[in-house]
Amino acid sequence: MLYSDLADTFDRLESTSSRLEMTTILADFFRDVDKDELRDIVYLCQGKLHPDFHPQVLGMSDKLVLKAIAKASGYSESEAEEQWLKTGDPGAVAEMFIGGKPSDTGAKKVKQASLFSFGDDADDEKQLTVGDVVAGLVSIENTDGKKSQTGKIDDLVSLLRDSSPVGARYLCRIVTGRMRVGAGDMTILDALAEAFATKEDRPVVERAFNVTCDIGLVAETIATGGMDAVAGIGVQVGNPVKVMLGERLPSIGEVVEKLGGTCAMEYKYDGIRLQAHIKGDKVTLYSRRLEDLTSNFPDVAYALASKCKFEEAIVEGECVAVEPETGFMLPFQVVTHRRKKHGMEQAVKSIPVRMFMFDILYRDGEDMTARPYLERRAELESTFALGEMLQMTTMKVVESTEEGEEFFSNALAARCEGIMAKSVAQESVYRAGSRGFLWIKYKKDYQQALTDSFDLAVVGAFYGMGKRAGKYGALLMAAFDQETGMFQTVCKLGTGFDDAFLDSMPELLNGTLTSTKPRSVETGMEPDVWFDPEVVLEVVAAEITQSPTHTVARDVLEEGTGLGLRFPRFTGRVRDDKTPEQCTTSNEILDMYNMQVHDSDGISDE
Repeated sequence: MLYSDLADTFDRLESTSSRLEMTTILADFFRDVDKDELRDIVYLCQGKLHPDFHPQVLGMSDKLVLKAIAKASGYSESEAEEQWLKTGDPGAVAEMFIGGKPSDTGAKKVKQASLFSFGDDADDEKQLTVGDVVAGLVSIENTDGKKSQTGKIDDLVSLLRDSSPVGARYLCRIVTGRMRVGAGDMTILDALAEAFATKEDRPVVERAFNVTCDIGLVAETIATGGMDAVAGIGVQVGNPVKVMLGERLPSIGEVVEKLGGTCAMEYKYDGIRLQAHIKGDKVTLYSRRLEDLTSNFPDVAYALASKCKFEEAIVEGECVAVEPETGFMLPFQVVTHRRKKHGMEQAVKSIPVRMFMFDILYRDGEDMTARPYLERRAELESTFALGEMLQMTTMKVVESTEEGEEFFSNALAARCEGIMAKSVAQESVYRAGSRGFLWIKYKKDYQQALTDSFDLAVVGAFYGMGKRAGKYGALLMAAFDQETGMFQTVCKLGTGFDDAFLDSMPELLNGTLTSTKPRSVETGMEPDVWFDPEVVLEVVAAEITQSPTHTVARDVLEEGTGLGLRFPRFTGRVRDDKTPEQCTTSNEILDMYNMQVHDSDGISDE
């Protein structure tokens, strides 16, 4: 396939905000794609060469890309930088320069002559294919060493010289990680079902993605083998499984009642959730956002490999920091020091951890996700030789509110953040990537004014005044709507920031800076600057109120109003363990609004 055809499809996607239209555009396009190329094309739609859990990334800086644009077009680097300062988008600069008139007689002028020539000369013009683009991007990705910058620039120059202006726009966005045309996971899955199956098959397609986290694999499978092949995709070591999540309820009594009067309760530990993939002596530890954290927890990986009684397994657990002398559990902020990139040998010594396991998804060829919870729990316990480093979560089957409240009190006394209540019914399977009432969380926060903290994406910032002059003084925060794939604003956040965090905001946020409102953001507010929704912060608030400005649950309770957080405050916790799509959802906030005791006619003044 010609790369220009793919770039034109990207352009069509970017020109619409309708998810239904995006789905149709992609479905029509996918039907015509060579099946051998579909996997790569699906990755490119999201600005990638591999699934999310793949460790390699393209990672060219804007400065390097501007050098490549100048070299490919014949414009000077200063001219490229001048346009970049105006737009903030290397892709826009590339499109302008590759399609414009150069300031000298450099490479671009030669290129222009061939682009618009006819007859025999036109046959000499190279037609850039998708395969050429993938090969060039792979070369950029794999180039390292002393001359890596020069090599990356030369590879990109080669692609740009053979690209159309529109194609150049997307090449530069792909290599800088800014490929945001609206082709999210759910939209692509919708398109695959529309192109190669039916709407009724959509849940099966999504499950295949949830148990592999590889949308390219799902695309290739459905195109070549149909729905029978997709239905046969199962859990496998090396492919992270999307984690199962729990719902909320406001009291222990309601939790027990919802789960049929009998349920299993586990301590909810204040640590990092890890999914361990064990294959002999090799262990890979994945975070919730599919990062490989094996090098951050080598002691946990070693314990899992040495204590596992089977050749292969996939298990989940919470990794918690403990006080070296007493073994008491320490708060989340302590274990996050294990996530740093340098000084890990010292960190392992100074911050001991424990792995509290709570589920098993796979063992020696058997997918265990379809087995009931208590069966999985028993199999998990029998899979390892437990000890100080590897332990099971504390669990008890409770049959009354009184038993549940006592267990909850014991969890708090053990320095946990609450409990997870789990169904013990026959249908209590592990639902990858799903949130539902088979699991229900109840935390100590629920005894306070509001039901929980919120994990929200930063989508904008307002410049500060007074002591905050010259800095970002407040942030526009958004929740994620799973049904539409949009980020909907819920508060303006200006409290809870200490001086160190205020000073660090540009470094944290400016990599996601964009000159216009991101297409995936819905809001009634206009910040001073916009950010693509990538950075996630933990926020608490006094109350959820109806808001005429914010867009969470817009028009659900009352026409023209959404929901906003009253007196929001940053907790100091940057949720770098969560992707933006793992934010608190709009439906969760609506559920919490319905749970809380509030003034029914309160309107947020934000």
